Amino acid sequence: MRWVEALRVAVEALRVNRLRSALTMLGVVIGVAAVVVLVAIGSGARNLVQSEIEGLGSNIIFVVPGQFSFGSAPSVSRLQLSDVDYLGRVVGDERRIAVGLSSGETVRAGHNEMFSSVVGANENARNVFDRPLDKGRYLSEIDVDTRRRVVVLGSQIAERLFGDVDPIGRQVTVASGVRFRVIGVFSEIGSTLGQTRDAEIHIPVTTAQRLFGVTRVDFVAIKAPSADSISGLQSRLVGALEQKYRGEEFSAVTQTQLLGTIGTVLGALTGVLAAIAGISLLVGGVGVSNIMLVSVRERTREIGLRKALGARRRDVLAQFLLEAVLLTSIGGATGIALGAGAAIGISAVSPVPAAITWWSPVLAFVVSAAVGVFFGVVPARRAARLQPVTALRTE
Repeated sequence: MRWVEALRVAVEALRVNRLRSALTMLGVVIGVAAVVVLVAIGSGARNLVQSEIEGLGSNIIFVVPGQFSFGSAPSVSRLQLSDVDYLGRVVGDERRIAVGLSSGETVRAGHNEMFSSVVGANENARNVFDRPLDKGRYLSEIDVDTRRRVVVLGSQIAERLFGDVDPIGRQVTVASGVRFRVIGVFSEIGSTLGQTRDAEIHIPVTTAQRLFGVTRVDFVAIKAPSADSISGLQSRLVGALEQKYRGEEFSAVTQTQLLGTIGTVLGALTGVLAAIAGISLLVGGVGVSNIMLVSVRERTREIGLRKALGARRRDVLAQFLLEAVLLTSIGGATGIALGAGAAIGISAVSPVPAAITWWSPVLAFVVSAAVGVFFGVVPARRAARLQPVTALRTE
């Protein structure tokens, strides 16, 4: 039997039983659409995290206490502000070293208030993390040395507290009413790892230590001179700190390592969700197999007549196998269209952009066609093995 003729007969068989064919394809449509949507969301989340981490700046090394592990509780920090000078000798330029000490506090101006992440930083933080200013100036070395009560506001908190009024020179209160003078406002930058950076404020790290009643810093960030120098600089930084703090353990983590760790977690999660969605494809395949067995039973006399007129076993096998593949292929194409539309809709209404990669629709379509082949073999073989005389006698 020619393939064109077989395809025409398969299309006609599906057209005659439109409702049954549509219901049979439904499981495949849902499975393929779910796979496309979940892979798109996973890819979009990975791209979002990558862009946010890269937005911190380039060639940054984070030095933290303890053994770094994504998702684990942070270790108690032994890092001190004096480590800036100490590590500056390792790096060769202490201007490349920033420190951070943070806490969540309520910031007020008049009757307006907002909960904010208060970050104690030194004068190098803006250059290390590439934080452009919209107006005013950033913290200076004198601000840090003299523990001045000055603050640089994020764009969101500046708008919440002052609206259209220029905040430069005005005062805000932090924590239990400590007054700070506004000296600058950051440009809008968005969020990083789910935390809105436009709602944070920067104060001198020495002032933050006095405000929070501590002497430590939470982390040290180093801007490496070049990407090639990162690896060697990591080991030197860790070695220098472990030599200073005997018995303590430190980790030096790069942006690439952060992306790799987070990407592995997101990839595993996406794979699990896609596998769960793939169960719908299996259910759809079982439905295809069941309906094709019913079709064979209904068309037994037709099969007998064809074989009596000279149709070979492989012709009948190819005919019913083609019908099964056509069912799942149409369902797969429909599922891809619905999945792509759903991904675009989710991206439009949610903060996570959905990125439709070229391979996910292709893979979903190939899998849906393969499901048709796998679950269509048994009904097709059953039809092909029917004897003409027995089939013609069937009522």
